[in-house]
Amino acid sequence: MISGQLVRVVVVDDHAMFRRGVIAELEAAGAGEIEVLAQAADVDEAVAAVAAHRPDVVLLDVHLPGGGGVEVMRRGQSPETRYLALSVSDAAEDVIGTIRGGARGYVTKTITGPELVSAIRRVADGDAVFSPRLAGFVLDAFAGSIEVAAVDEDLDRLTEREREVMRLIARGYAYKEVAKELFISIKTVETHMSSVLRKLQLSSRHELSRWASDRRLL
Repeated sequence: MISGQLVRVVVVDDHAMFRRGVIAELEAAGAGEIEVLAQAADVDEAVAAVAAHRPDVVLLDVHLPGGGGVEVMRRGQSPETRYLALSVSDAAEDVIGTIRGGARGYVTKTITGPELVSAIRRVADGDAVFSPRLAGFVLDAFAGSIEVAAVDEDLDRLTEREREVMRLIARGYAYKEVAKELFISIKTVETHMSSVLRKLQLSSRHELSRWASDRRLL
């Protein structure tokens, strides 16, 4: 895009307070550089906002109701729009999966307002932008240290909720602890766990922990 031109942005995050905070930061640190066109809280709202406004950049949370940030990029009908992930997660599968889904960059929510404005500007200009530690994931993936294809093929079988349950169980959480962490019932955790084991063709949580560790998902 032309240097000095306003970068038109849509902010997508399922937490209203966080969205308001991001927008306030962009309005303060990005005055004269960033124009926030719209905001969205889930996949359907985000897809509609992209279609209606055709922004230069979508600031996109990775975990969203309705299928996650990757689903927004898959359904987005604006070829000129670029996506910058802004997430609390620095897990390798989130970073790699989001980049494979089409994002031009990935930064974590510890980023400052001025840094975020700079990242949005660079993505709008066609650069790839990553937080320093996350850049390591991407380099490792392309260097073969992380088996990207295997990660995607296996994880694609799981729903977003099943991935959350899988990760916590693999880390050693009890079902009761998972239920408390995700605000769901123990019965629902058991149902998701059964589905995870069946889809991954594993027979125990011990095998699941080893499977996740081998893929650096813990």
